[in-house]
Amino acid sequence: MENIPEELKHGTTTIGIVCKDGVVMATEKRATMGNFIAHKDTKKLFKIDEHLGLTIAGLVGDAQLLARYLKAEVELYKLKRNAPISVEGAATLMANILNGNRFFPYYVGLLIGGMDSRGSHVFSLDAVGGSIEDKFVSVGSGSPYAYGILEEHYHEEISTAEAVDVAIKALNAAMKRDSASGDGMSVAVITQKEFRELTDEEIKKRMTKLKL
Repeated sequence: MENIPEELKHGTTTIGIVCKDGVVMATEKRATMGNFIAHKDTKKLFKIDEHLGLTIAGLVGDAQLLARYLKAEVELYKLKRNAPISVEGAATLMANILNGNRFFPYYVGLLIGGMDSRGSHVFSLDAVGGSIEDKFVSVGSGSPYAYGILEEHYHEEISTAEAVDVAIKALNAAMKRDSASGDGMSVAVITQKEFRELTDEEIKKRMTKLKL
């Protein structure tokens, strides 16, 4: 563990926001190796099911493996029970996977978010399986800058439409100050009807409207 640089564990900014009508999840796209920008279009936001999403921070290989693992397990759950897994169930499943490997941990910080019969939920998970539910969460090296925006603008009745703008503002703040965050954004809205990822053009239009 001591041989893995801290930057490789959490060099990113990811965001999850619970809304009255769904969940907003967002990330930027930069992948770094220490001070080196390794890739400028890294996928850090994954659709797990129509009602469920995952964001990743940390070592890309570990995180992508876990995203594939979770997607497969969620599909198996749905086939066996003829019903989608709850958001808490998906978070618990992932926490058990992480905890089962705690002596050789995956170097990741994950967010699992979505909407089920009990409402909207976001869970943050650490490398050894700690799982905490919250109303809004940011994980990664840019999270202190993102939290400044989230703390200021979050409220209990926030809608997904409003939360998308808040997430974009928060990512923009992180990308300005954190060298491990940058190179564009991925933003998704999860409602009872669908998982919808915004296009680059939609994000650009919102940024222009927000004067960012």
